[in-house]
Amino acid sequence: EDGMLKKDIVKDVTIEQYEGYVYDINVPEYRHYFADGICVHNCIYGFRGSDIANILNFEKDFPGSKIVKLEQNYRCTGNILKAANAVIKHNENKYDKKLWTENEEGKLPCIYRAEDEYDEATYIVKQINRLKMEEYLKLSDFVVLYRMNSQSRAIEDILRREAIPYKMVGGLKFYERKEIKDIISYLRLAQNPSDNLSLTRVINEPKRGIGKTSLDQVEQMANHHETSMFEVIKDANLYGLNRVYLKSREFVDLIEDARAKKDTMSVSEFIQYMLKKSGYIKALEDEKTIEAENRLENLEEFLTVAMEFEKEEAENTLQDFLEGMTLSSDIDNVEEAEDSVTLMTLHSAKGLEFPVVFLVGMEEGIFPGFRSIGEPE
Repeated sequence: EDGMLKKDIVKDVTIEQYEGYVYDINVPEYRHYFADGICVHNCIYGFRGSDIANILNFEKDFPGSKIVKLEQNYRCTGNILKAANAVIKHNENKYDKKLWTENEEGKLPCIYRAEDEYDEATYIVKQINRLKMEEYLKLSDFVVLYRMNSQSRAIEDILRREAIPYKMVGGLKFYERKEIKDIISYLRLAQNPSDNLSLTRVINEPKRGIGKTSLDQVEQMANHHETSMFEVIKDANLYGLNRVYLKSREFVDLIEDARAKKDTMSVSEFIQYMLKKSGYIKALEDEKTIEAENRLENLEEFLTVAMEFEKEEAENTLQDFLEGMTLSSDIDNVEEAEDSVTLMTLHSAKGLEFPVVFLVGMEEGIFPGFRSIGEPE
């Protein structure tokens, strides 16, 4: 439509009981392949359709078939495999196999019990500096892995503080993420409604039916009358922009209400108020997608940023908080150094290798996540 590609989205999956032959189809980009007339779905994640029952039932479904286990590992050291096998043996539903390698035993994994995420990040920096000196490693030899993108923020803070360059794989740096930029724009508007850049960013987040054409008209009118876009929107009917006037009432009320309230609440309370009142949180919750869940997690983390600011700042003003945000955003936009530490989620790390790997957030509720705890399989 209008030169854009349409996407089909699977909204619901139902499972029906069935006995008989199964014919699979090759779905592009979903890692299917055919071997001897059998279609194999090469997928390891449940949310992408992986189901251990497919393997466990295979011999039953195809009597007399020969099972070949691929048990030799060519990449990991012996001790890493031992650790993996020790974890996997606790699974109740599994296809028994014992991974082995001809590689050296290697070093034992180390466990550090940190007080909090900052202590954890500080430990990582100390180890990076030590190993660079003792083993002549480069920054690009190190990777930090976490389960949720929102966990990167505390690590980013400490790496920046210690002037260690880093890059993100499969995700954006914390202050570059859409939802973080959106909430900062809402806060900036509450502080200064004349901020046209922030206004154009969030007037349709969530959707309010004020399109680009309408915004262009508002901008032209504002330039002509030497006033802000917010002032034009507020009195849009007087400027002959009746459609904009009708669609923008809630938004105008929100910003004016926020201006009156911003000095009566702590920054974290004010952020919660803005996220709820604007409908931003509800719009994400209604999406019911993994991406929306990630965005909600990042917004939770942003609240943590505000709470930490409140602990450190006696004044606790929105103005001071926003100045700190500007600094963080500017640092994020600095050109990436070639030799830098890598940060990414475990899912993004599949198939990659690094000499030194840090796994962070190994605590119940994060790893495994709350959902996994309630589902023994």
